[in-house]
Amino acid sequence: MKDVAAAAGVGLKTVSRVVNDEPGVNEDTAARVRGAIALLGFRRNDSARLLRQGRHTSSVGLILEDLADPFYSQLSRAVEEVARAHGSLLFTGSSAEEPSRERELATDFCARRVDGLIIVPTASDHGYLEPEVAAGTAVVSVDRPAAGLAVDTVLSDNVGGTLEGVGHLLRQGHRRIGYLGDAPEIFTASERLGGYRKAMAAAGCAVEESWVSMGKPDPVGTRLALNRMLSGPAPVTALMCGNNRTTVAVLRELADLPTRPALVGFDDFELADLLAVPVTVVAQDPVRMGRTAAELLFRRLRGEKADTQRIVLPTRLIPRGSGELAP
Repeated sequence: MKDVAAAAGVGLKTVSRVVNDEPGVNEDTAARVRGAIALLGFRRNDSARLLRQGRHTSSVGLILEDLADPFYSQLSRAVEEVARAHGSLLFTGSSAEEPSRERELATDFCARRVDGLIIVPTASDHGYLEPEVAAGTAVVSVDRPAAGLAVDTVLSDNVGGTLEGVGHLLRQGHRRIGYLGDAPEIFTASERLGGYRKAMAAAGCAVEESWVSMGKPDPVGTRLALNRMLSGPAPVTALMCGNNRTTVAVLRELADLPTRPALVGFDDFELADLLAVPVTVVAQDPVRMGRTAAELLFRRLRGEKADTQRIVLPTRLIPRGSGELAP
């Protein structure tokens, strides 16, 4: 503002009045100030102005695992729509499943004084956010709980969804069912593996450890896991995949096989219904998840003091063909 004032030959107060559309400046002077603003590329710092006035900055932060993942992109869009309806700007970042990156993004957003934060947790301890919560920053955890932090949380029914997916395969007559999931330290991966084991135990089906593969999906690991599961005297006849990326990796490896096992994937994905054998999935609702998390956040920003909530959203089985193949 000092540079604008000097260029226009006026005082700082005059520049402030023009920038904030306040009365008391004649039109010639205002035009001169606006010309200096355009020449210098000056932009009003709304965050600083609102903080000086003791008001919110009208911005919220969202930290996801990976914005390129269709699940998270839908969740992000839902959060953005709710934020927009409340007159807030949304800042978004991807943690890439790295705790240090998550913490960096969270502290950066808070340093810029966002009013609230929605986070898909990656770190094993979120106590680092306690000072921000104590200072009045609203925080909501989505998709996974935040460890060591008492905040509102929105989850999918990971155990129930996997129970339903494996149960569907069992109802088709399968008894040897393999499971491929994400890294076991991830909350959702652990929950879904638990659902698989629970479903198999309830049906009286013993699980051989060679039928289970947990880890980040990659071509070599997926190929080795499938070779192990599909070979030998008693290969698996069906597969349950723990997320959409794992399902896609498995489908690539199965493409050249003359006969394929039945398959159910946790998470829907684009074109799943258009494949030669459409993929049966346990679908989450990322739009509802994002909307619910954002609405919880803005209720807190309006001053709601109720106890923290843990909302578990239902999943739904979508039979399309791959999960209905006979043993």
